[in-house]
Amino acid sequence: METYRRKSPDEILANIQKLQRGNLKILIGAVSGSGKTYHMLREGQHLKSQGIDVVICAVSTLQRSETVKQLGDLERVPSIHWTDHNGESKDLNIDGLITRNPEVVLVDGLAHRNRKDAQFPTRLEDILFLLQRGISVITTLNVYEIEGVHEMARKWTGMEARITVPLETLEMADEVRLIDVSPETLISRLKEGHLDNSRDTGLFTRKDLAVLRELSLRLVAEDVNMSLERHREEMGLQGASGASERILVSAQYHWNGSIYIRRGQQIAKRLNGDLLVVIFLLKNKPLSKEATAFKRSLHKMAKKTDADIEELPLQNSRHFAKALINYAVEKKVTRIVLGHSKKSRWQEIRQGSITDGILKRAKGIDIFWVADRTEHGGPRILPTRRLHTEKSDIYHRLSSEEMIEKVERIKRGRFKIYIGAAPGVGKTYTMLREGNESLNKGIDVVIGWLETHGRAETAAQVDNLPIIPPKEVQYKGTTLRETDLEGILARNPELVLVDELPHSNIPGSQNKKRYEDITTILEHGISVITTVNVQHLESLNDSVEQITGIRVRETVPDYILSMADEVELIDVTPRSLQQRMREGKIYAENKVEQALDSFFKTGNLIALRELALREIADDVDERLESWERKFSLRGPWRREEVIYVCILPDSHADRLIRRGFRIAYRLKASLYVTYIQKHAIPSAEELIRIESWRKLAESFGGMFEVLVADGWKKIPTKVIEQAEQVQATQVIIGQAVAAQSKNWMRRQAIKEIIRGARNLDVLLVSNPDSML
Repeated sequence: METYRRKSPDEILANIQKLQRGNLKILIGAVSGSGKTYHMLREGQHLKSQGIDVVICAVSTLQRSETVKQLGDLERVPSIHWTDHNGESKDLNIDGLITRNPEVVLVDGLAHRNRKDAQFPTRLEDILFLLQRGISVITTLNVYEIEGVHEMARKWTGMEARITVPLETLEMADEVRLIDVSPETLISRLKEGHLDNSRDTGLFTRKDLAVLRELSLRLVAEDVNMSLERHREEMGLQGASGASERILVSAQYHWNGSIYIRRGQQIAKRLNGDLLVVIFLLKNKPLSKEATAFKRSLHKMAKKTDADIEELPLQNSRHFAKALINYAVEKKVTRIVLGHSKKSRWQEIRQGSITDGILKRAKGIDIFWVADRTEHGGPRILPTRRLHTEKSDIYHRLSSEEMIEKVERIKRGRFKIYIGAAPGVGKTYTMLREGNESLNKGIDVVIGWLETHGRAETAAQVDNLPIIPPKEVQYKGTTLRETDLEGILARNPELVLVDELPHSNIPGSQNKKRYEDITTILEHGISVITTVNVQHLESLNDSVEQITGIRVRETVPDYILSMADEVELIDVTPRSLQQRMREGKIYAENKVEQALDSFFKTGNLIALRELALREIADDVDERLESWERKFSLRGPWRREEVIYVCILPDSHADRLIRRGFRIAYRLKASLYVTYIQKHAIPSAEELIRIESWRKLAESFGGMFEVLVADGWKKIPTKVIEQAEQVQATQVIIGQAVAAQSKNWMRRQAIKEIIRGARNLDVLLVSNPDSML
């Protein structure tokens, strides 16, 4: 959003310098062999086809056949070769590049130390010099070659980088793109001899590759988050974006302050969010010696947990709720963490109820009350994996059921998913390219369903791949095309490529959804590669709607990701995606402007990209936990949780169930969902809604039931009794829909639930469209 403020001379000068400076694009991968050079050269060929002057210098193909093919006729400016005890190296020919003066130069290995008599000591400085001369640069980098990340990589994998670049390097770049490859694909490339010259082959254990991959995903997600924050500020947008979490802990200089900060840290780490701590101090009330001691310890803890801590004055304790919510809004907080109030009802009448004050004002922010466990053994650490201590996995004899399950798993085909943040990122193109590579290896591959959307580059990738024609189905007087499931099974290939995973089949088909067709294909021993966009994951439906304003109707259950043997992200920057759009490579020309003004708006694409990066990072971490017992970059696993979702009347039930599932999934917890019905005999419309909620809860692996309560006053007792019955550790309730936002009885019922659940964690899920 442009403002009318006059730019300062410094701002004008900075903008002029930016116009003269070249652009820097960095392709990041987990390790050598991820395909960074391949994609860099491919992008160079694309730019050259558009008439842009492109050269290469200091590019190492390592004699990988697919990478060598991408060299094509790109002009090479000879690099400067030299040797030392580490072997031969290539330096950029700065003088040659300045003389040649291309528009773009492709350079491998950003983290590189030059020879002793070079003009600059590092390649990064070479590149910065070229940028100042108006020459754009596309270069490559491994994640462990970045300061800060290198320390973590060394700790968890033993990886040592010869040279690193500052973390701020990513901030200098105009674009940062992740080349995401699964550990399985990298190990396969190694076995096939494609990575013989890679210096990272010692890292090619599945666990180490997964750790480095997760670090890559989270690093780029953080970079994307920074660009999203900048974009939202420029557009004058307030509040949280919906793509990431920001946790605020409200603590006091008291013994329980450390419990709240630690719990906030665990939640932030599990949700990959930022952590803030605020301490409100009453004006004109000096700290006691005890409080001063707690202040020192809490500030030390905040530093250890990477939390920003701030003290703020408070005029009166009655103003606490208002001050807390205002601060949270200002800091774009998504969740507040605080302790349960210990005031009696009489104290609340005299001094004011903090809980009631928060309930009145908490719009668009989740509130998390930490369980008061002083009577039950003290604080508890957030879990991350259930421990199986009753039997050793090594010596445990399989039951007949377990044996059947393992045999079926062995017989099942392999399943791979390419996922993207939006249409047009190249999922189908990449799927077809892998199909052709498999065909060249002698694997029997067919196309089971393909949507090229008129994209010439994608259609060209079909090449020699055989296609099983879609079957034609008559529906309501119209001839429609559908995947020929029977034809695929009859043809019985080794591998089938099936596009558009979330597709709903024509009514009357064998299965309602395409992902069910794929499950059938896998059960017949046929491997499948498919494509999906992140916005189609069922549990992200609400986040996507918050980001884009669009409710995605066709979704797939989240278990599809965990069912896959491999999941790879196709990462494309918003700028590149929008350029593809303008070039007519995604939609027809008459739809381009409409798409750029709606779903493909810059803010939407940045937020969806961050969502995709974080989702795949979580998927990688889940797989790490299953491979390496007790290993997780998101924190330790201590004991089981039971998540209890309570759907009160006038709640957004779907939103609550999805939120409950995502929490339960991250914590490996049991999920219980209860709908509180106010009338003994529900209406026909209510019965339909209840059945849809049951199906949604059960699709997430949760238990669903209905409880009848005669009026709002009876609801708290019912909820607490049910929470105790299922042995809940966390209760989840929701704010009201807009029409019921001022329902005093409803707010009182929630307040009583929170009071009655003081020995449990309680999460109040926000509804951005209403206020309690």
